[in-house]
Amino acid sequence: MLQVEPISQAAAQQRAGRCGRVANGVCIRLYDEAEFAERPRFTTPEIQRSSLAAVILRMKALGLDSIEQFPFIEPPPGKAIADGYQLLTELGAVDDRNALTPLGRELARLPLDPRIGRMILEARNREALTEVLIIAAALSVQDPRERPAEAQQAADEAHRKFSDERSEFLGWLKLWAHYHAAIAHKKSQRKLWGELRGQYLSPLRLREWHDVHSQLHTLVSEQGWRLNTTEATFEQIHCALLSGLLGNVGYKGDDDAQYLGARGIRFAIHPSSPLGRKAGRWIMAAELVETTRLYARSVARIEPHWLERVGAHLLKTSLLDPHWEKKPAQVTAFERATLYGLVVYNQRRVDFGRFDPKQAREIFLREALVAGEWDCRWPFFQHNQA
Repeated sequence: MLQVEPISQAAAQQRAGRCGRVANGVCIRLYDEAEFAERPRFTTPEIQRSSLAAVILRMKALGLDSIEQFPFIEPPPGKAIADGYQLLTELGAVDDRNALTPLGRELARLPLDPRIGRMILEARNREALTEVLIIAAALSVQDPRERPAEAQQAADEAHRKFSDERSEFLGWLKLWAHYHAAIAHKKSQRKLWGELRGQYLSPLRLREWHDVHSQLHTLVSEQGWRLNTTEATFEQIHCALLSGLLGNVGYKGDDDAQYLGARGIRFAIHPSSPLGRKAGRWIMAAELVETTRLYARSVARIEPHWLERVGAHLLKTSLLDPHWEKKPAQVTAFERATLYGLVVYNQRRVDFGRFDPKQAREIFLREALVAGEWDCRWPFFQHNQA
């Protein structure tokens, strides 16, 4: 989750110093002097404020299991280590004992953010590498779509052709195709850049996106993985993305104003999203950003049954009301599954005997045999009934 936070005094002075390189002047800060004086003198070291998931993953792959005991020069807080393990558990990279899983070992070999790496591994398995590499590269750079305050409506109109009513991630694929078509038909670099700027697209960020994609493509080729030659389906693409974003899912009922997310958080879709109210009941988001409120950015519709497959290792299930059912001739219970507190499914009939054979037998004896609710034609049963 991204949060807007105040910078340190040292960072503020450094930014003022950058302006001073050009000429003498006056630095105007948009906060009062008393607030500035209360801020920390120096920026907290990155290892103490960033996600440690990638660090933990690499250390474990090197055989350094005691992360908490490692002599860091500036030791990270215990909560940061716990959060790192939590993300790796979400990605399926570590098990209940915080040991690397086979998937975690594969993930450790990729010099990528663990979330991005997890998406790529899942895309390989689902034959959606071609599309997911483009989206993964987009998620690794700043959005090339510009939306200046003085021309927001014009920018939105220009970007509308890249929109998809089900997924902002598919919008990235449309923008990628548009950019490469423009490159293929360019008359000159200058005209290309002018055309892109006229559509409120940053040529520099588009080029950075292209460069990151090239790096990911090289990485995939070195692993010996093949790109899919047939177009991946909506489900293939989004299940691959979902594998890295299980903590960013949300559900909204018909009467709810906001989405209910993991661990009880509530968020809204960012106003700039083309999905808006059409997003659907279940969504996933590339990121959650906290400004005046908590917003989801880069969202897509998902189906709840995808969570059963992609997030099976995170589902918590409970069985309710075990009872005998005459028609299927079995002891049945209602199963309920949750993901970080979100109800994925409820009241699903399951064979209770698979989970608790002893109690199922007792229910069978009491509710089926004794109550005469077992419709059985076996000779021994007919003989006993006589």
